[in-house]
This record gives sequence, structure tokens and C-alpha cells, in this order.
Amino acid sequence: MKPHSPEIPTLKEALKRPCKHRDMALALEPMPNYSKTPDGPNETPIAFWAAWDLKDRPRRIALLLDDCQEEYRAYAGDILPNIVSILAAFRKARSHRDGVCIAWSAWIRRFDDGISNAMDRWYGPRGLRPDTPENAAYVFTGAPGLRPLAEIAPTEDEEADGWFYHGKHLDMFWTFDEDGSSYLDRKLKAHAIDTIVIVGLWTDECVLSTAYAGNSRGYDVVVVEDAVATATANQKIALKVADSTVANVLSTEDVVRYLTSDFVTGKPGAVKGTRFPDGRKDG
Repeated sequence: MKPHSPEIPTLKEALKRPCKHRDMALALEPMPNYSKTPDGPNETPIAFWAAWDLKDRPRRIALLLDDCQEEYRAYAGDILPNIVSILAAFRKARSHRDGVCIAWSAWIRRFDDGISNAMDRWYGPRGLRPDTPENAAYVFTGAPGLRPLAEIAPTEDEEADGWFYHGKHLDMFWTFDEDGSSYLDRKLKAHAIDTIVIVGLWTDECVLSTAYAGNSRGYDVVVVEDAVATATANQKIALKVADSTVANVLSTEDVVRYLTSDFVTGKPGAVKGTRFPDGRKDG
């Protein structure tokens, strides 16, 4: 690897140069979405939140139902009515306009699935007793547990179109086609989706992982705070981390109201490209 070039400018120098990728007038304005460290060096930020609002621009939007499966029904009771409402709003929006998608995933790790990876080593090999499993990677009661929760299950047509799939890793993007491309990313790119709304289980594992993965691929990310849940004590912590790093954390009411009253369909490629893995605009 080559050492850093001495020609790399400082921020102050860079701001004086033309830049086709940025609105320089906007870049020079103060940021309203962070707080500073009192008396810290360079007024170092200590907290961020999303700089954008769903209504800021036209969008092409997808609902991701992350591992909303029968296996986790015991943890989904409080959030299930909210997911029902959000799913209904997305289906209604999709019925009369382009640029709306819905995807379901199911977590299918099993002790005999032929995989032994970092997740297995992190949880450790113990606690795999069939009657009282402790290892979260293998809490599994059989095939019926892999089906989506009945109240929010995909239709036959949605399933036939490939919008329900199985995954063996935490984030919904980490399931791959034969050519090595992300299955979900390919499906969303085909519809030029630029915004994802995540609901489901578990907040501090699959939901958070999917939020980071989506952000890395160039999607604006929404996590619905009262439509995600977990089996651990980390619900509030996970939402705080998501809200201050990669996602706009909103309520079910916020999302349904947006889809019902404020959603405007964006033009394909207006803000997110499909050629590059990080979602930068094409061209």
C-alpha cells in the first residue's frame, strides 16, 4: 500500500476547491444534528442524529421484516399489532404506485447446518441441549418455526416472487446469489429502492446488523422503535446506537402517517446508484 500522498489537502484547503460531489454552500453551513463536547478539542461531537427526514425528498422505499418468524412469537407479542399496521400501509402504497417493496427473512441457523463461523465461536459451543437451549444461534424448534408470523406472512404471490427468503447470518443482506452478490440488495436495486424501513427481531442483533449493512450499501435507513423487539436487556441501548449512527429511529405512527399522507415516489437513480456496492450515484 502506498503511503498517504502529501498532496491531500486539509479540510480548510479542500473547502476552497470545486467539488462536483457536494453542494459547497450547504457544506459550509453549521450542522444542526449534533452536539459538541464542552471544552473539547476542536469542539469534538459527542452525539449525532439523522440529518434527514422522510419528507425531505421523494423516495423509493422498502419494508424489511427481519426474522418475523413463528420461532420468535413469544418476543413479538407487543410489537405485532404495529407491524400489522405498517405492513398494511406498505401494501396499500405498493398497490397504486411504483417504487415500493416488501421483503421477509427468517433465521435458520441449526446445529447441523454445516456452518461453523465466527458467530459460533462468539457464542461458544455449550448450551445446545435440545430441551433447554441456551446458545442463541441454535434456539430452534423445527421447520414450523421458520415460517413468518401468520398475521404478517407474505402472500403466495409475494413468496413466489422471492420476497421471502432464509438467512444464516445476522443481517438481511448477508445471503448471496451464486455470483456472490447480495440477494436482497439485488432485489432492491431492481426497483431502484433508496430507503429501507426495518421492523422485526432481534433489535440488538439482526435489526442493528441490517441497519449498518443497509447504510453501507447506500440506503437511507429507518428503524421503527415500537415495531422491533429483542430477547435480551439491550432494547433501549440498541435503539440509541442505531439512532446516533446509521438510522432515523421513528415510531409506527410516524411511518404510517408518512406512507398515508406524505409519501412521494422518487425517480430511479435520483439519489442512489446501482453500479457500485456502496450505493454512490451512477455516472
